[in-house]
Amino acid sequence: MTAFVGLDGFVDEILHAVDKRESAEKFTRVPTIAKFAERLAAAAGQSTNVELVSERTKLGGNGPIMSNALASFGVQVTYLGALGYPTLHPVFAELAKRATVHSITQPGFTDALEFEDGKIMLGKYEALQGVTWENIVAHCGKAEFLNNFSTASLVSFVNWTMLTNMSAIWETILRDLCPQLAGPRRKMFFDLCDPEKRSAADLRHALTLIAKFEQYFDVILGLNEKETVEVGRVLGLEVTDRTKDGLSKLALSINERLPVSTVVVHPTAYALAASKGKVSLADGPFITKPLITTGAGDHFNSGFCLGKLLGFDDALSLLCGVSTSGFYVRTAKSPSVAELAGFLSDWK
Repeated sequence: MTAFVGLDGFVDEILHAVDKRESAEKFTRVPTIAKFAERLAAAAGQSTNVELVSERTKLGGNGPIMSNALASFGVQVTYLGALGYPTLHPVFAELAKRATVHSITQPGFTDALEFEDGKIMLGKYEALQGVTWENIVAHCGKAEFLNNFSTASLVSFVNWTMLTNMSAIWETILRDLCPQLAGPRRKMFFDLCDPEKRSAADLRHALTLIAKFEQYFDVILGLNEKETVEVGRVLGLEVTDRTKDGLSKLALSINERLPVSTVVVHPTAYALAASKGKVSLADGPFITKPLITTGAGDHFNSGFCLGKLLGFDDALSLLCGVSTSGFYVRTAKSPSVAELAGFLSDWK
């Protein structure tokens, strides 16, 4: 199996906010986003100090994390994106050993404040303006891009929100490259990545472009709960019901409006997939105090795509996805196939 993934790249610093410091070595962390928000709100009109403790610095970005997870499964990955130019940033060195990488610009940087109930991502994205079709051609080559795009078992373009030139890149690919494709249909995966800050018109245009790829690929659109609501809203759908049944109906309605093969939704405790008028669900191995959460969604995506590459149906692919994510948040590492199988076997 092969995968061609792009186009972002981040250096992630995982941080905990200090609630009470007991000594130079020991502290308690602010447990939830709500508690953190209360502390910030209380400082309005005054000021406050927030101590952040760095837990680790790691490769980041939807694409690199997903690629790293796919490579851990044994998929032969080619990655194209913002990993450092002209020199690769050190956090991507391990990925470069496990995959073929083409870097076209400097990475972005993210301060990821992690809490027990979620995370706040504080990003610096200026360098990602360098993710353009012109830079792809200059630093990768159009022929190399076309070779990977036209042969990979899985093609995945992620992080549309942070890559403001992504829609223009998709338009170029649809116009110039897709008509050259031949052979059997393959899988194509998209992850928008929290489009709240993009305009409704931009988001609708991106969704239209994603749907156009269905002519050439079996397209999968991956969404977390928040993204599902945002997509539903711009499509004019009812989005107030956040229950499992409500999100299932919303995913079906999105799939009706957006004619792609599969719409996948992954809240924190379960996941569902809408395809051909049917919804499949899988509960996840949820834990209240994960070791890490940044990258959990990207690991779900890699596990779901692995299932699809193996020919699994939606239900089994969802199980692969939630188990891959569950393994990662407990261990802070990407599972191998053997470790994923062991996790599934031991999961009560």
